[in-house]
Amino acid sequence: MNSIKKINKLGKISVAAVAALIGLVAEASAQDNINIGVLRFTSHSAAFIAYEKGYFKEAGLSAKLIPFQAAAPMAVAIASGDIDYGVTAISGALVNLAEKGAVRIIGGALTEEKGVDGQKILVSNKAYASGVRKASHLKGRSFGLTQTGSSFHYMASQIAKKEGFSGKEMSLKPLQKVGVIIGALKSGQIDAWSIVPHIAKALHKSGGAKIIGDVADYIDGYQITTIFTSKNNADNKRALTKRFLSSYSKGIKEFNDVMVDKKKGAKAIEATTRLIHKYVYTSRPYKKAAGSIQAGSMRLQPDGRLNLTSVKHQLDWFKAEKLVPGSASIKNLVDTSYVKTY
Repeated sequence: MNSIKKINKLGKISVAAVAALIGLVAEASAQDNINIGVLRFTSHSAAFIAYEKGYFKEAGLSAKLIPFQAAAPMAVAIASGDIDYGVTAISGALVNLAEKGAVRIIGGALTEEKGVDGQKILVSNKAYASGVRKASHLKGRSFGLTQTGSSFHYMASQIAKKEGFSGKEMSLKPLQKVGVIIGALKSGQIDAWSIVPHIAKALHKSGGAKIIGDVADYIDGYQITTIFTSKNNADNKRALTKRFLSSYSKGIKEFNDVMVDKKKGAKAIEATTRLIHKYVYTSRPYKKAAGSIQAGSMRLQPDGRLNLTSVKHQLDWFKAEKLVPGSASIKNLVDTSYVKTY
């Protein structure tokens, strides 16, 4: 009788163990759906790599990449819940949404680093022919932006300041989309613009515009793009957000190792370039796109660390320009608990 009781007891334990194991397997195999906002720039390659190499899947994330044309609409999409995570430049729209408790910066991505080719200052052929050969000649000239309060606006003001004149002494032209700015520059409708190297060098090489300077000479250690999400995700979905950052950081490391530091050789560079080409310069044949993609390989912040000093400087500029409330705070803009800051 006692033997039967022991067998029954063991059977119950076995069934319970099996049930627990099934539960763990089901939990591990479940995929959380996330939408990630991207721009079709080489600087967003960490997302492309993490998606194509399965790093998001490994973290239990079913990711969908949602393309955008500019920074501000991406910030709005985060606030509305249309996307969960985004990577783009700090804009007035982003700061204003952070002040309303809608979004938070949780990490850093693209950054200017000495020794790594960075963003360029471009002028139209028409402006170049009329004598605009360096940034000091931009006073009184037109400068292309996506929107007022965009990163392009910030860069234009910092270039002007270092050259000894006000950004207001340039004619700033908000044209909404990068493609429209390129068209306006090539046709001479605007005089100048600043943009990442893979676009700038392609325009220069094709004869569409002229490079006259480097943004890095005007903004030291510029934190160009940041990783951000909704305040709700940052506050209440920490495990999910950490999984996203971990998988995204794998994409960052692979991009830096292969494309920036060139640690893995020519074959790895070609394979990664082909991967990126699925998202960047898709209208061009690979042979015509490869050089531009490789030329645009700027440093992405390892592990998504954040240059908080640069972010604070940008916030102070937005406030000084009255593009955001004077009370806007770094505490409302950045959640510093996720990555290293400096």
